[in-house]
Parts: sequence; structure tokens; C-alpha cells
Amino acid sequence: MSGPRVNSFFLGNPLGVSFAIVLSPRDEDTEKLQLGNCSGSKRAVDWNLGVTPGLSTSKVTVSLMRNLELCLPNATDCCPSPLCVVETLQVLACRGSVMLAQLLIQAEIFANSSFTGNVSENAPIIPNQAFQPLGPCPCNLTAGACDVRCCCDLECTPDLKQLFNGSCFPGVFGGDVNPPFDQLCSSQSMEYAPEWFPLLCVQSSLDNTPFLGYFYHGSISAPKVPAFTIPLQTSPGKPFTGYRQGDPIITEENEYFTIPQRSLAGQCVGNAPVAFLQDFDAKCLTSLVSYKEGLPHHVRINTGTADFIQQNVIYRTIADREKFITESPHPAEALCQDVTFAEHYTFVCGDKNIERVDVTVFLGSLCDGEILSQRFTVEFVSLRSTNGEELFENPGYQVGKPVRAANINASDPLGAINIWQPAGRGLCASATYTPVLFGVDSYSGCILEVGINENCSLLRGNVTEKLNSLIQATHIGKRGNSSYSDLNDWVEIIRLDPFSSDNNVSTGNIKGFCPDIPAHLNIQIMFAQVGAVQGIPQQQILAVQISYSTVIWQFQCGLTCENSLSFLPITASVQFIEVPAQPPVPKTRYHKIYAEFDCNQNDVCWPQLFYPLTRFYTGEPYSQCLAKGLLLAFLTLLGAIMSNPLFSKLWK
Repeated sequence: MSGPRVNSFFLGNPLGVSFAIVLSPRDEDTEKLQLGNCSGSKRAVDWNLGVTPGLSTSKVTVSLMRNLELCLPNATDCCPSPLCVVETLQVLACRGSVMLAQLLIQAEIFANSSFTGNVSENAPIIPNQAFQPLGPCPCNLTAGACDVRCCCDLECTPDLKQLFNGSCFPGVFGGDVNPPFDQLCSSQSMEYAPEWFPLLCVQSSLDNTPFLGYFYHGSISAPKVPAFTIPLQTSPGKPFTGYRQGDPIITEENEYFTIPQRSLAGQCVGNAPVAFLQDFDAKCLTSLVSYKEGLPHHVRINTGTADFIQQNVIYRTIADREKFITESPHPAEALCQDVTFAEHYTFVCGDKNIERVDVTVFLGSLCDGEILSQRFTVEFVSLRSTNGEELFENPGYQVGKPVRAANINASDPLGAINIWQPAGRGLCASATYTPVLFGVDSYSGCILEVGINENCSLLRGNVTEKLNSLIQATHIGKRGNSSYSDLNDWVEIIRLDPFSSDNNVSTGNIKGFCPDIPAHLNIQIMFAQVGAVQGIPQQQILAVQISYSTVIWQFQCGLTCENSLSFLPITASVQFIEVPAQPPVPKTRYHKIYAEFDCNQNDVCWPQLFYPLTRFYTGEPYSQCLAKGLLLAFLTLLGAIMSNPLFSKLWK
């Protein structure tokens, strides 16, 4: 430590921890430093200790409180010598009488000095490197003395230069910083002169040389690093006209409003922008060591019309930790902190603007050694929504929004179509559900524990019940704003029975072996583009079909099969199919005839029969190809003449 202030950090929970700064005297007999303790150590009087606590890190600041000015006559509070402070300090972190950590500081601080003379404001002038080198004598390495063999050193007297005048350093190092370059017309030292020299040489002065920086002054453009911001259109005549679907939401600081989301690689991105009218539900795994706070909730959001609104934040305490915590063994006295378990954002929107932002933050206690599955959800709700129905201006489905489902014949028409979202060990008993999102093909599953004595019929029924629990609906909405009161807005779900009457399902009398287990659910949703609203394509669901795929289950055991369980994975997949398929363009009569001569579609290419005789062939010189072609034509003609019967008669 050489200055009056130094900073350090204490890693750990600062709750119940006291900090102290003490002097560390040396033992008179052993000359070793004496370590301080949490009770009875002498406190350093001239030093101040400041602590700024945090969640898992505390900033510790040690500063000197005494005067560092040199002593004047008859002065007391000052430094008697230039080396003012020479002390050994210890910073102790104690919890009761137990020392948690200690920091040893060796302080050597000099007194402040002031300059009483005149200060010159003349700065050294650095020549322009385009016309004069910065180092005219590179071999001048010693200041105030003559460097041997450095003939350009101005500190070498003529008498000294005579001692090594014949052995001066040559080239640029010896001071010849502007040697004549090879392209000069006056250059006579070229060993390998090209054939055009000196007809095409350069006539130039040695002041304009490639050994300098550059030959002429050109326009220089500084590189612009793109920032993670977007300019607001607030200039006159070009106002901010609102958001469109997919536009990133902007904050008051003209930056993106970010919430942690899942990337395409499956990893969690903490600074992912939130897109307008695009809901999402993301889960991110973290621990107490790697936990980081997200964007502060006091950040104001741009409504889309150059106005700003504050977030309405409600804090709640999580009730069921088991849904968010992956249990891990940890000591009973493990460090725990209150962190954010989940955040739910609700954006109340108009046509192109945001009217209100409601945020619900769920807090809970996270201990060291546990893995937290943080959940972040974003939902956009229309300002004109009634009875929980979202009535956006866009009637069609939007990619990434949940598919609407309904139970038409039930008293409560609200339905659901989901897939699994396993947690923990991935068992079906602890798996939760996530809605099927339009346009997003999905594949999920869970694991079912099965015993060796499991009845095959009961197993089929149990698996079928698990799969059917994902589809709590009889109809699917054609559009994103389908009304429950209008039956024409819905399509009925086509269900294919996993055990049709045509198939003979084996009862499976073998112990630990069951065939025809419907372990996979196939959800196929067919949709089509039916138009556009304000340039945004509108998608509509045409049909939904649910089918099952069967597998053969066989009990898997290790050395023994007694009192053990086997696992049966059951899965569900969602596939979106766009219809109708684009039919190929019908071929005309010209294309049908031309296809016979198309070299890309036929093995025999008649147009390229004489390709070696054309100028497109570059394998050989054109003259040789032409000669070989004429020779080949002559031999062909000769063969045709000799095979003629008239030629044989003339020959005889």
C-alpha cells in the first residue's frame, strides 16, 4: 500500500460479521509479526475502515486519516520525514470470537510534496511523421553520453567520432532513415534490376520515401463500433409511430428492455431483448454462487409514442420451493440468501403502443449447494380484452403465442393443449405442463416408473391416461381471437384410438415384458396463410389430429431384479404442417421438348457432343483441339468412303 486509500473485497454473507483494523507489532525476540485476534487486539487509531455490504460480496475500504504534509517549524500534525508512514496493519472479519478472514497490509506512504518553482507550459513538438521520422538517430541509446559507433549521435564530439569513424552503424539504425529506395531513378545500387528499369522508374525527392509514414494526406474515417442501442425517431416530421409485432421494446435510456431468455443453443441469455407481442416462458438454472440480479424494475419503458411509463411491481414470497429448487445435499448451516425465484411481466397494449406494465416478482430463500430454476414469463394482453380473451387487431395466430383450446360441450369452455416440462429427475409424477406454442415444433417427455410385476393392461391404461392429460380440450381455435360462443371459430380434434378394433393387442403374459405400449403421442396441426393485416401474414389452423405410437416395454435390471423399478420413457411431439403444398409449375410443350436436350436432366448431352472443338473447352490449346477434330473428321469420312461398295469395285 503506497497511497492513503486501498480497497478490497470480502466474499461471503456479511450478516453478523464485524470488521476491525488493528496494528501488527513485531515480536521483540523473534522479529516476527504477531497475528491479531477478534478480542483484545489494539485498534489502529490513524486508520479508518469502511464496509459496504452486498448480497455475497462486501467492499472493504481502508483509508489514512492523518495529515501527509511535511512539518514546518513548530508544527505537530505533520510528517517529520519524507517517509511518513511505515506500518503493518491487519483487517479482521469476525463473527463473535471466531475469525473468518484476515487481510495483511504493509503501508509505506511518503509525505506530499509541492513544487515552488516556475512551471513552463511549453510542450515538446513532435514532428509530422509523414515527412520526418520520429527517431532520426536510432542508435543513440544513452542520454548525456556518446554511443560508440553511432555517428549520428550529437553528443559525440569530433575527436570521439575519429575513433570509430570507419565503423559507424549502417542503414536505418545508424541514422540513415531516408535511404534511396529501389524504385528511384537515381538509385544505382540495385542488384536485381527488373527489365523495365530505368524506363519506368520513380522520379521523387528523398523527403517522399516509403520509410516514412505515408506519401499524401488522405481522408481518414474513424471506425464506429455499433452499440447495443436503437435510435429513437424523434426528429421533426419523422416521429416515433409505435411498435409493430417483433420490434424490440425500448427503455427511457434508449436501450433494449431485456429479460433472461433461452437461446437457440439452449443456454440462458441474460440480456435478451423483449419483442413486442411475443409471449415467452423461459427457465434458467442458477446457483447461489452464479446468481445475478436482472434489469432494475425502476427502469421506465417507452410506450411507443415517445412517452415513458413506470413498471407496477408487486413483490410476493414463494410458497412452494420444491417447484423451483433442484434438491442437492447441503450442510444444515449452509449460507442462504433471498433471491428472485420468478418474474411475471404483463404488458397491456393498444394497437401499437404499451399502456401499462405489471410485474410480479416472487422471492424466496436460496441456500448454498442448491440449483434454482428461475422462471421468467412475458404476456401481452390487449387493452380491449374481455373475460380473459385477447382480441388483438391481428385475427390470425402469431408465431410463439399459445394455441387456443376449448371444451365446447362443457360448462367451462376453457381448455388446454400442453406438453410436458420435466424438472428434477424428469419423472412424470413431478413434471409440469407448458402450453403448445403456434408455429413451434416441440418434443418433450417424462419417465414413468414401472415394476417388474406390472400388469400390461393396467400399464397401457396408465400410459394412455398420462398422454391424454396433455389434451384437455375437444376443439382448437382456428384463429388467435376465436370466440367461445361461435362454433364456427373452432375445429374438432381428430383422435385416433391407440387400440383400434382391427389390431389384436397382446395381453403380455410374460413377466417383465409388455408389447403395444402407446408411449408416444403425435400432435399434428395443419395451418395455412389466409391473408395479411397491415403487411403481417395471418395464419389459421385448419385441422388437428392426435395419434399414438406403440413400443415394446421390457424390464431392465442389473444383477438382481428383486424390489427394483424400471423406467419407461413416454414422449409427446408437436408438428405444424403448412397447407396447401405449393404445386409445381405445369410444364409447357416447349419445356417438354427442351427437356430432352437438357444436359442437367439427361445422361446423354447432345448439345455438348462437339464440346472439345469449342472455345469453352480449356483442357488443351484451341489449335490442338481443332487439329485433332479435323483429323477425326477426316478419318470418319475416309472410313465411310472405304465402306462403300462402289469404292471396293474401284479398288479392284
